Amino acid sequence: MVLFLQTPHLDLVASTLLHVDAEMAGRDQLASLLGVVVPKDWPPAGVDRDVLGQVRSRLAAEGQPSVGWYGWYAVSRRTALQPPTLVGGGTFFGPPDGHGRVELAFGVLPAFRGRGHATEMATALVDHALSQPRVDCIVAHARATDRPTLAVLLRCGFILATPKPDNGLLRCERPRVMAPQEPAEEPAPDDEE
Repeated sequence: MVLFLQTPHLDLVASTLLHVDAEMAGRDQLASLLGVVVPKDWPPAGVDRDVLGQVRSRLAAEGQPSVGWYGWYAVSRRTALQPPTLVGGGTFFGPPDGHGRVELAFGVLPAFRGRGHATEMATALVDHALSQPRVDCIVAHARATDRPTLAVLLRCGFILATPKPDNGLLRCERPRVMAPQEPAEEPAPDDEE
């Protein structure tokens, strides 16, 4: 079974063993399986064969219930000017832990930034995670200097959980139940990833 989420401009496809095997075999195999264009600069920064191997191992060990917790492909829908194209991806680093926490990460290929894809993808993934009864909090980390990612997280309802960076990273959290608070100052909208 393949899990899909839709946003106004994106189709999100949860990674399965079949997807990861195709991706490890090469862009052409992944493009054929997804029925999309896979740009030459795929995958996003931080995803390499070692990461794919770890994802594959976890999907194989944990089976069907783990689909949706180890990776999502973000595909822009066909337009008059562009065929369906793989523009980015997101992931949780596994199912919820014993405290109901999951960690989210996402990225958009450079050629597709500034179009709202990161916000659409992150919003859909946050909504999906919070629709799962075992999830009470979503955690994300961003470099203190990465204003586009921080802006996306703030738009998705995350709050800064650490006032100062730890090793250059800020920890952000999106609890299931939001406590009333002052709105955070959002970076300029033209900074969107």
